[in-house]
Parts: sequence; structure tokens; C-alpha cells
Amino acid sequence: MKSLAQELPPPRAIQETPLPGENQDPLISKGLQKEQYIGIIGLAIALVAAVGFFSRRFEYAIIFAFFLSALLIAFFLFV
Repeated sequence: MKSLAQELPPPRAIQETPLPGENQDPLISKGLQKEQYIGIIGLAIALVAAVGFFSRRFEYAIIFAFFLSALLIAFFLFV
């Protein structure tokens, strides 16, 4: 019976990074479509509206959290 070290390919045969220009994995999404963005925004608005029906203070807290998250994401992306 072979050991695990004997079954592995030599270190030079293992490609660590993909070659430039080589097609990446097609199963990984590269960007969302407009309909998906609209759906995500619609779900967020529906969530805030549903929570606001029960508690106005909690609705304000969620809106504040969304706004603060957007600011932090923009800050870390552009700085």
C-alpha cells in the first residue's frame, strides 16, 4: 500500500496560481444582474417596513445600521 506522500504529485506539478488570461471557474458569479440587485433592495425595504409595523424605534435602529454599514463599506473600499 502506498503512503500519502507517494500518491501526491511532485511540488513542481502543482500550479498555485492560475495563469493570466486563463478562464476562471464559470460556477463562481462575477457580478449580479439588475434584477438581483432590485430584489435585494426590495427585500431590505420589506424587512424595514415589516419591522416598522411592530416597533418604530427598532425600525430606526435597522435604518441606522444599514446607513452605517454602507458608509463603512464605502470607506474601506475607497481608502
